[in-house]
Amino acid sequence: MKLHTKILLGLAVGLAYGLLSIQFGWPAEFTINWIKPIGTIFIRALKMIAVPLVLASLIIGVANIGDISKLSRMGGKTLFIFLVLTLLSTTLGLALVNVFKPGTVLSAETREMLMSEYQGSVGDKLSAAESVKSTTPLQPIVDMVPENVIAAAADNSGMLQVVFFAIIVGIALLQIPKEKGEPVVRFFDGFNDIIIKIVEYIMKVAPYGVFALIASLIVETKSMDLLLALLGYSATVVAGLLLMLFLVYPLLVKWFSRISIRQFFKGMRPAMLLGFSTSSSSATLPVTMERVQKHMGVSEEVSSFVLPLGATINMNGTSLYQAVAAVFIAQAVGLDLSIMDQIMIVITATLAAVGSAGVPGAGMVMLVIVLEAAGIPAAGLALIMAPDRILDMIRTTVNLTGDAATAVVIATGENAIQVDDAKLE
Repeated sequence: MKLHTKILLGLAVGLAYGLLSIQFGWPAEFTINWIKPIGTIFIRALKMIAVPLVLASLIIGVANIGDISKLSRMGGKTLFIFLVLTLLSTTLGLALVNVFKPGTVLSAETREMLMSEYQGSVGDKLSAAESVKSTTPLQPIVDMVPENVIAAAADNSGMLQVVFFAIIVGIALLQIPKEKGEPVVRFFDGFNDIIIKIVEYIMKVAPYGVFALIASLIVETKSMDLLLALLGYSATVVAGLLLMLFLVYPLLVKWFSRISIRQFFKGMRPAMLLGFSTSSSSATLPVTMERVQKHMGVSEEVSSFVLPLGATINMNGTSLYQAVAAVFIAQAVGLDLSIMDQIMIVITATLAAVGSAGVPGAGMVMLVIVLEAAGIPAAGLALIMAPDRILDMIRTTVNLTGDAATAVVIATGENAIQVDDAKLE
């Protein structure tokens, strides 16, 4: 049985178990105590290798580029594609939510129930957002430079600092005598191969980890009625995410790369399913890199540069969700938004998506900043708390697929891709 089939089966069995557990009133303690830890171990194993992989792969990727001019050219094209995709996804989200107006059908009773139900959670998000808002305009650039690279590497939320350090090391390796830099390059090249091998070990237990994650998620939330009450909002977000996933990215791959749409999705299936179950583009990064390199023919030089950068700053699904959520909350509380308000949402959601960590729930914190920039009550965050976990799974899948599509396009432009049907599973 192929890997993506096993993962899909684990997801389906986990979903069925969770629904049956709620339907028949099975004790939640069993799931939480004996099944959920399997998923937790799986996530921890992926996070364990995420920072070493980013560090080693980026250093190798930059060092193998060969010269600074090529690095700046490739980096410029990568950042341009990321920016265009993020702006496009945000605009698409705004268009959908303005057409379907899901917030106008939310009853006052449901609104009050949700506000009461999630009041405590909203307070936590507001506090986290306040710490972000109280910083200076250049604080994101300040935060990008680590005071202590060891401390940054010890925390997955400091991934951007690790990326910065790795790029600087790679550039330095380009500018010192080759005979001195060669031993360092060989070390990180071998270290990178070791990490990739560990990824293969972890993926052998991926179906069981996915089963445990989905089963415990369903058992713990038990929020079926709330999800139904917010069906219009959820459907709008999902529609936008699916358009990005199955229209925008395929067109990007078809027009600007050398591989077919079928080959792209066939190569990415395991990574997409894993991203869906983990809700973390950072945790899924090792698998995304393995699929793009070994099963889609993208050179290590390109994938090692584009994918870690994308997992840190390219959050197309997150920006789309934030745009829809902001307008939905405004509609629900009866607030009319002007064109300028919605333009502000596009700009702020784009910047907030770049600043979102690739971990579950980070987009919700950044959404507070988007809401307040547009003059929307941040307390309305409670209206969208219930379905957020499910939507987070889908937007993570969109985020990492966008990274892979960009890597394929950049590799094609740099003539650094080898299409081989035999490699695709």
